[in-house]
Amino acid sequence: MDITLPEIQLKAIGVVRNEIKEPTHRYSEKVVSEIIIDSSLTEALDNLDEFSHIIILYWIHLSRRPAPTKVHPRGNPERALMGVFATRSPSRPNPIGKATVRLLERKDNILKVQGLDAIDGTPVLDIKPYIPGYDSVDDARAPSWMIKR
Repeated sequence: MDITLPEIQLKAIGVVRNEIKEPTHRYSEKVVSEIIIDSSLTEALDNLDEFSHIIILYWIHLSRRPAPTKVHPRGNPERALMGVFATRSPSRPNPIGKATVRLLERKDNILKVQGLDAIDGTPVLDIKPYIPGYDSVDDARAPSWMIKR
């Protein structure tokens, strides 16, 4: 069935600053990044530092365009092709990334985080607090090819 899809326009709320300059399939959970939030939104960050972890939604601005519909998981050609929606590939119809990171510090409009798998200059779309019990699923399952690291 064909449907008419609405156009959506997003505006970045901030940008990532870190030492990672090129996309990679392996990011270190130890990488520390700064997220510089638009100064007009500084007040929106109030109370965020009460949480140990936050969820970052970002635009994977250097992803392959147009996005393929099938990819090799983790970019490994030895793995079978999978539908892109069944993977965490950065090459997607809408290249939106999601990461749960440790919030190390907030200073005015700057968040210092650890574990963000985004490169320097990545546009940030939204921030949400990570809430244990709300953001985790006890009975979730995943295929074995996804669980293996």
